[in-house]
Amino acid sequence: MRLSALLAFLFTFSAFSQTKKFTYIQFDIAIAIKGNGERGETDIYDNKNNSWFLPDGFNSKIGYGLHYHKWAALGIHTGIEWKWTDKLIIVPVFANIKLSPKISEDTRIVLQLGLGKAITLGRGDLIGNYKKINLGIQTPDGLIIFIELSHYAIPINNQKDSGSVSLGVSLVTF
Repeated sequence: MRLSALLAFLFTFSAFSQTKKFTYIQFDIAIAIKGNGERGETDIYDNKNNSWFLPDGFNSKIGYGLHYHKWAALGIHTGIEWKWTDKLIIVPVFANIKLSPKISEDTRIVLQLGLGKAITLGRGDLIGNYKKINLGIQTPDGLIIFIELSHYAIPINNQKDSGSVSLGVSLVTF
């Protein structure tokens, strides 16, 4: 009910905006990373493992919402997050709040907070809370380079919750 009310609210504003556009669409792609537990070790061929981080998944999200002078935004987002280590595919649906004040003439610092629900695919009916925080730098073209922390309150692999750290890019069109 709350979700349908929010969607109706967002689409009502976008339908009546004839002169000034105050909606946005955002598309993200990111690679989840994890610490390399075998850093510094040598294999049987005398190759040393010097990587600090290893890839641990792939994320893609899309969102739609309202913004105020590109400085503050509120939207509804969804996507897919694939975690390789946990063999887990998650579909989050969440409200996203974005603050992006200017730090120079052309550059903005972006802080995004997300809160919603996460549903797993292929694992039965596992549903839990989803939280994310995202910090990045935005160019004048709407490109954001970011780091993101995601948390899923879904019991999996004898753990009560799970999470990920991701590095990615986002494109925002106003």
